[in-house]
Amino acid sequence: MIKVAPSILSADFAYLADEIKKIETAGADWVHIDVMDGTFVPNLTFGAPVVKKIRKVTDLFFDCHLMVNNPEQYIEDFADAGADMVVVHAEATKHLHRCVQYIKNKGMQAGVALNPASPLCLVEEILPDVDIVLLMSVNPGFGGQSFIETTVPKIARLRKMIDDAGLNIEIQVDGGINDKTSKLVREAGATVLVAGSYVYGAADTKAAIASLKA
Repeated sequence: MIKVAPSILSADFAYLADEIKKIETAGADWVHIDVMDGTFVPNLTFGAPVVKKIRKVTDLFFDCHLMVNNPEQYIEDFADAGADMVVVHAEATKHLHRCVQYIKNKGMQAGVALNPASPLCLVEEILPDVDIVLLMSVNPGFGGQSFIETTVPKIARLRKMIDDAGLNIEIQVDGGINDKTSKLVREAGATVLVAGSYVYGAADTKAAIASLKA
């Protein structure tokens, strides 16, 4: 089953609670929360205190994508804030296995993310320990970017790697997802689609979310 996780990076921060309720009513499965530190990526967004506040307004699954260096130092804060899953970048930690185990020990699902130019071999050894692999289909740091086409065969290779190992792991894709690119990534094997500007910029939020699953 395809899940849609709208990114609140594209929401109106002045009305964040309302923006979250809007996607919940429109059929979103998860809330995708892009956490940026201004170092690992060239932007600065929000941290665990914001997650703790918005946790009060919805029961949707909180998918926290940490685009930060040394993510292990923030994991406990996100667990306390009510995150359901924390995804860290393979490129951002020296001890990926330890970081993933820390996330799980805090009672959350764990995932690993890869930038567009990062090879799949970076996650091959950690696959048995994660719930999800996030493939970036834009360079992380900003919303509204164009989809990188080479992500499609990368998804297919990852799907084969997962299936050959007999594992049950979600493949999430983030960046430039719309009604056209969503079809490409679903056919390649993606199961969770992150969409920000496409969902929040739509005149009909419900229709936009439905189109990503169609």
